[in-house]
Amino acid sequence: MNERFEKGEQLMTAMMGPEFAAQMRAGATSGGFGADVARFAIEHAFGDVWSRPGLARKHRSMVVISALIASGHSDELRNHVRFGLRNGVTPDELQEVLIQCLPYVGFPAISGAIRVMIEVLRETGQDGGTATAKERGIL
Repeated sequence: MNERFEKGEQLMTAMMGPEFAAQMRAGATSGGFGADVARFAIEHAFGDVWSRPGLARKHRSMVVISALIASGHSDELRNHVRFGLRNGVTPDELQEVLIQCLPYVGFPAISGAIRVMIEVLRETGQDGGTATAKERGIL
């Protein structure tokens, strides 16, 4: 692997944990369908973009979480909320990201993001007993 791959892999391991990073590496080096996409993600997204100076990882996480809320990509949002928490984003800051996005993306996008965030916060023991709208019977 090249220097960008190694740099990206190190950053992924720090952000995502060794198990997730190992799965990404396995996919990127498998030679199978999608391997090149995984390699590009490691080299470009993490080796080039995430590793740039200028923004702390916490702030980069908040930018990515906002973009994923706006684009409605809930599976990626779930992962990046996990990574954001590892990068130092607090539950209160996640709520502020939701509020900041609200006028720009609307209530339906925020509703879906809240569900994902509650589920991730629940996984990490940080949900404070909050129920999703579906669990409260309003969706």
